Amino acid sequence: MSYPVLKLKIGREKSIARKHPWVFSGALCEPLPKLPDGAVVYVADYHGKVLGTGHFHRGSIAVRLFAFAQVVPDAAFWQQKLARSIAYRKSLGFGADVQTNCYRLVHGEGDGLSGLIVDMYDQVVVLQCHSIGMHRVRHELAAGIRAALGQSVCVFDKSKAALPPHYAAGVQDGWLLGQGSHSVVVREHGHHFEVHIAEGQKTGFFLDQRDNRAFVASFAQGKTVLNAFCYSGGFSIYALARGAQWVDSVDASAKAIEWTQRNVQLNALPTERHATHVADVMQFLKMQPTGKYDLMVIDPPAFAKRIDKRHKAVQAYKRLNALALKQIAPGGILCTFSCSQVIDLQLFKDTIVAAGIEAGRQVRLFATLTQPADHPVNLFHPEGSYLKGLALFVS
Repeated sequence: MSYPVLKLKIGREKSIARKHPWVFSGALCEPLPKLPDGAVVYVADYHGKVLGTGHFHRGSIAVRLFAFAQVVPDAAFWQQKLARSIAYRKSLGFGADVQTNCYRLVHGEGDGLSGLIVDMYDQVVVLQCHSIGMHRVRHELAAGIRAALGQSVCVFDKSKAALPPHYAAGVQDGWLLGQGSHSVVVREHGHHFEVHIAEGQKTGFFLDQRDNRAFVASFAQGKTVLNAFCYSGGFSIYALARGAQWVDSVDASAKAIEWTQRNVQLNALPTERHATHVADVMQFLKMQPTGKYDLMVIDPPAFAKRIDKRHKAVQAYKRLNALALKQIAPGGILCTFSCSQVIDLQLFKDTIVAAGIEAGRQVRLFATLTQPADHPVNLFHPEGSYLKGLALFVS
């Protein structure tokens, strides 16, 4: 089978030679052929030598490569790619640990599958396509997942919110294989969480904070803790289980607070040491007495998803963290995060430095936090390192 060939301008093949999976529109020779978004294409250098195969999209990122060779992406191809991703997780122990049965199976570019996220929740697999090309092969992907994991798994497609609006208008989320429950109780380091795969954010749970939840909990015993932007209470559950004296869980979403309360009950944790608040985090913080919290977690949603929003996002991170640094008790620990891909680690650090200066506190950085091993970063695609966290000791 043959596919359209898109030629690169002279000298623009260097990024592909370095195995970067994105081909930007400005690197392609004009005029482009009339292709539907999501079409499979070959990318060739100016002289016609095919360098890779990927999905086309008319936009800034014109091609997302899934192979650095001329391939035919049939069902067997996708099955092999998925099997390799799942084998990587198994080699690291995911799937064998009875204390944790939820983790990421496919992490986009980190697994050579740009535009695809796949998460495992016990026996329910949630597939989320971020590109039209991946969504068009969702049935082949679901079949490949079941071939690797066994017939007992159910596969749910939750792609609508992640796809371009013009295409998503005709898309409905739903089961691709099997018929499971939209609410699944999973284990993470022995803690139980009810995950709402259809209603929840992302694929239902923030699996990328697994290791960081355990890290933060190691400081929680006897402490007064704030979990800001708590979602379904991940950090709160860990802190209470490790003996926190008091935990405040704050989120602007009433549904998130309801789920947090449910998870506290699921783990039989002491409700008399925990309070939930449906509130804007900034306003809530301003109303608290200075020095109330010994341990604070600031984990907001992405403030910037596009490069043109970066400046405003930086200012928002600065205001939020300056307030947190002013409020925290002397000797307190602040763990602050950014999941905005367009804000790299150095820019995030610089922003927190500015917040510390504004707060007028002495601050020591003692750990840099990131995403776990089931969210691998392709060495040739540094943009995949999206989760950044700083653990700060505040005098």
